[in-house]
Amino acid sequence: MRSSTLLIIVLLGCCLLHAACGGTTQAHAPTVAANPAPTFERAETVLPALDADTDNDGIPDRSELRSYNDRENFRRWFTGIAEMQFYKLSDAWNEEQHDCAGLVRFAWREALRTHDRVWLRRMGAGYEALAPDVRAYTLQESPLGEKLFRIVPGAYRADDLDKDRFSEFADAHALKEFNCTFVSRDRAQAQPGDLLFFFQPFAQRYPYHVMIFLGAAREQDEGASDWVVYHTGASPTDKGVVKKVRLAVLDEHPDRRWRPLPTNPNFLGFYRLKILN
Repeated sequence: MRSSTLLIIVLLGCCLLHAACGGTTQAHAPTVAANPAPTFERAETVLPALDADTDNDGIPDRSELRSYNDRENFRRWFTGIAEMQFYKLSDAWNEEQHDCAGLVRFAWREALRTHDRVWLRRMGAGYEALAPDVRAYTLQESPLGEKLFRIVPGAYRADDLDKDRFSEFADAHALKEFNCTFVSRDRAQAQPGDLLFFFQPFAQRYPYHVMIFLGAAREQDEGASDWVVYHTGASPTDKGVVKKVRLAVLDEHPDRRWRPLPTNPNFLGFYRLKILN
């Protein structure tokens, strides 16, 4: 009798414990089953269509650097590579393209490459990692390949590369007209990596001249933030040189036509690369 009573008590206790733990005898369904936790999926980056040019600026959307980090990293590479040419010309820069526009093309192209050890060795001594690489694409994966520079007017079309509307080469005039947008003639509006253009009609063959605005220089900045770097241009008798100078110094240039001042009609102003706009 005592054994039977003890068995009944044990069985009753097990049933109550099972109910308390959410067993099938519990009156309410489990909360987790009734209200499942929300799940989140990682959003995929949506790339523009291959032939999209939503702002009709002639540059495909896929070539434009759409994130803040990419634009800043490009600027650091672009200006850093250009400034390095003042201290020592890289053997990677084709000597036949040593002129003002050639400096822009070289720094632009190299800024978009993968900056690994192979690249550092190819560029020569003194180069180091200046910033993370641009993430949107590398030069090898660029929608335009090596033909980075638009050389004719018009919005981008899918057959532009086939019809040679882009090229590996662009002179200062083509850089200004088809690859940049006007910012201002006021230097306070300029950002590192912007270009300064001059028009000198007395130079009949190449009347346009371009400089690269550095802002604060990486080397020997003297506490100033108005540095520019440029190539003086080549001629049959003079290979020209790369110069690094402050705008404050150019303001006092002996030839007024080379002063980067709003009052100088030969100074066209500051322009921004369309891939940064």
